[in-house]
Amino acid sequence: MCTRSIPSSWTAFAIATPWPAKDDRRDAFVAADALRTDWGAFRRLHAEDPRLLQVRELSRVHAELIEEHGRLTNRLREQLWRFYPQLLALSPAADEPRLWALLERAPTPVQGRRLTLSAVRALLARHRIRRLAAEAVRGALQEAALPVAAGTVEAASEHVGLLLPRLQLIHAQRMRCERRLELLLEQLATPTAGEDPEEHRDVTILRSLPGVGRVVAATMLAEASRPLAARDYQTLRAHAGAAPVTRQSGKSRIVSMRRACNRRLRSAIFHWARNSIRLDAHSRAHYQRLRTRHGHARALRGVADRLLGVLITMLRTRTLYDPERRQRNAA
Repeated sequence: MCTRSIPSSWTAFAIATPWPAKDDRRDAFVAADALRTDWGAFRRLHAEDPRLLQVRELSRVHAELIEEHGRLTNRLREQLWRFYPQLLALSPAADEPRLWALLERAPTPVQGRRLTLSAVRALLARHRIRRLAAEAVRGALQEAALPVAAGTVEAASEHVGLLLPRLQLIHAQRMRCERRLELLLEQLATPTAGEDPEEHRDVTILRSLPGVGRVVAATMLAEASRPLAARDYQTLRAHAGAAPVTRQSGKSRIVSMRRACNRRLRSAIFHWARNSIRLDAHSRAHYQRLRTRHGHARALRGVADRLLGVLITMLRTRTLYDPERRQRNAA
């Protein structure tokens, strides 16, 4: 049996000993005595599915890659504003591989103006870009260059040349992480020989909800595997930051946002709620009701809180999400 204490509670146990006296034997005694007298402050740890450990690691790496991708694209965009702003009309965020390929082919405005229409068409075809017409791309390249001080184009274009390989590497690693996460989620949803199919239904149930994509599902399973397995709604909403914090004394009552939570989980349910109000009529109606009294972020947390309750109910009843069920029950 393995147990783990909550760090904030551990401080309360240590206060019972004379301060500032401290040694390893006293710490060991406090730990053993706390386990004996305050069993409710500890929780049992169980070995997890090895694939869940992989999902957790890959989902965290994926989040780090997204952050690094954002930092590098911000730097690229700022460099393009210095000497090549016409390219930003094709990709305002400078975060698309098609722009990087164009910069490799024409790293300066002078070289961009020299590209022929056939060369632009070949570049778009090679990267399977149909959203942009070759004429529009060449028109942007033909725009007058921004007048800058001597040496600015050479310096900025060399800086861009150093950023592009890093962006391409980050993009490739991000795509690889997403493919691996998708494969692991499929494996978690598929029982092997001798396993109970019901034990692998959680992934299918989770992904049936509107707004739950690959990344949200992976983050939920990786960061909240215990509350999901225990069908513990209160713990799940607290860990995800959806449950508000209430401070009440006498006639004073203050309700505020919960900040002590799992940040990855909070980000996942935020994106889940934001997608669900676009895809699901019930979530959208609940969001609109909350918006009459609260701001956007508070309304999204309310939607996320309700979705977590729906998810736990679905897990308990082993049912997939059915948007028509509420209408049938109301009728």
